[in-house]
Amino acid sequence: MVSKRFTAGAVATAATLALTAAGLGVPATAAPSTSRTFTVVAEDGFAADTAVAAIQAAGGTVVSRSDEVGMFQVTSDRADFAARATAAPSLIGAAEQKAIGRKPKLDRVEQEQAAGVAGAASAAGAAGVAGAAGAGKKGAKMDPLDEKLWGLKMIRADEARKVEPGDRRVTVGVLDTGVDASNPDIAPNFNWSLSRNFAPDMTDVDGPCEVPSCLDAVGTDDGGHGTHVAGTIGAAANGFGLSGVAPNVSLVELKGGQDSGYFFLNPVVNALIYAGRSGIDVVNMSFYVDPWLYNCTANPADSAQAQAEQRAIIKAMKRALVFAHNKGVTLVGALGNNNEDLGAPRTDTTSPDYGANPYPRPIDNNSCWDLPTEGPHVIGVSSVGPSGKKSDFSNYGTEQTSVAAPGGWARDGFGTPTYNTPGNRILSSYPLKVLQEEPISTTIPDPKVDANGNIDPRVATSVFKQCKPNGECGYYTYLQGTSMASPHAAGVAALIVSRYGKPQGRGGFGMSPDVVEQHLYRTAAEHACPEPRLQQYRNEGRDETYDAYCAGGVNFNGFYGYGIVDAYAAVKTPLKPNARP
Repeated sequence: MVSKRFTAGAVATAATLALTAAGLGVPATAAPSTSRTFTVVAEDGFAADTAVAAIQAAGGTVVSRSDEVGMFQVTSDRADFAARATAAPSLIGAAEQKAIGRKPKLDRVEQEQAAGVAGAASAAGAAGVAGAAGAGKKGAKMDPLDEKLWGLKMIRADEARKVEPGDRRVTVGVLDTGVDASNPDIAPNFNWSLSRNFAPDMTDVDGPCEVPSCLDAVGTDDGGHGTHVAGTIGAAANGFGLSGVAPNVSLVELKGGQDSGYFFLNPVVNALIYAGRSGIDVVNMSFYVDPWLYNCTANPADSAQAQAEQRAIIKAMKRALVFAHNKGVTLVGALGNNNEDLGAPRTDTTSPDYGANPYPRPIDNNSCWDLPTEGPHVIGVSSVGPSGKKSDFSNYGTEQTSVAAPGGWARDGFGTPTYNTPGNRILSSYPLKVLQEEPISTTIPDPKVDANGNIDPRVATSVFKQCKPNGECGYYTYLQGTSMASPHAAGVAALIVSRYGKPQGRGGFGMSPDVVEQHLYRTAAEHACPEPRLQQYRNEGRDETYDAYCAGGVNFNGFYGYGIVDAYAAVKTPLKPNARP
């Protein structure tokens, strides 16, 4: 997962929340300067009204509630509110939303990417600009930049679209930093009526709010990550730019992440509840819920308050995932970029990444979870490079890996001309605004694209521009991470629903997520572990911390799960007998 810190999240601290007609929180008025904001979760078996009474008794004011998962947004001016709430029998704990005044750092994958882009200069700044191709049969053709999409070919999505390009009735939720609906490849498939923003901007990490409410307009993305994910899933096959795995499905923005790349509990849970209520078919989740890389029930390294906070996150996330699944949502998640076996996690040195300084936390696999990827009903996706080799950064493990998919790996192809080149990553749509703000690298502050929309020659091999005769332009860039692998799998899941879904009650259309998951696994291209099974990356400049042991057989193993997703096999292979869509 890549972008400003991908695998992360946060919730606004300067705004209280009010209930919408649907019962989900949106920004309202500013909280008093003495008031603090908390997310509170109820214990199992207690009615929502009982939990509210306990919150009030502890000195809190409920400003929004998600009764489906027993989660409440609360403000309080009591210094001891969190302790009082945790002590209440009907409440698990209270997670305070507090700033620490520092920006999130780039993760290792993005640092590497920035350095690689800076070194890939081109003498011709126009090298990344191409004209639009002619039109063809909708959904069945390839677009001009598709020749750069090795991932599309690896999973045979180019062949699959001749059989099933996707059904407009099938909706794919992009639970991310937003989606730039102005991109000409996103616009044809963007679903305005269903899209929502659940994550108000946080000025301490996102910068100044663009609008007075701090709730960015639907159809915008000031982080870039969500637009990249959306393009891989369902960029239109319209003879322009590039196309996605399922180029005819509907894309739904579910903004649950901050512009800076944090993903906090309240927006994420509300987005999942909304997805279930609204009949979304597939939701892609390329992140982890902050501020804890792993949420543990009772980690001895954590304070009692931190333990209660994590128990609340675990409970709320699991309830939300189960709720969405039971409402017909197929859930797909990125495994993460920490190059570790999720069944035998290392000491966590990065948490909490917001609200306090991180400290070493030994992780017990039996009582700690990386959420949402280790949550119930989530299809966990690992990343491979163009060679099919597990990306050095990708997490893995027989407990969590469901399938593998192209996520990019710049250092793939050691000993060949493609080694450490941008083309080994994943190309997809990206907002112009973000490219005009992003520096070329950590050492070159100049923006990748200037104020006039021109690509800097130094990034012309990694940033691309396509313009229509009317002057409308789309921008595209390379990223790598399990964040890029997950949308490939989500796109295939959307094709499965398109191909085999059935009309549902009240005019709906969909398919059981259990059947979608089964068919995705059954049609994935089996991939054996490498020999030797201990995969090392010394040639690629990695030390022993990147060593990864692949356990399992050909049918299922810790690197590839049931195999690399195969879009063509998914739409050509009949459902298993007796499977009920």
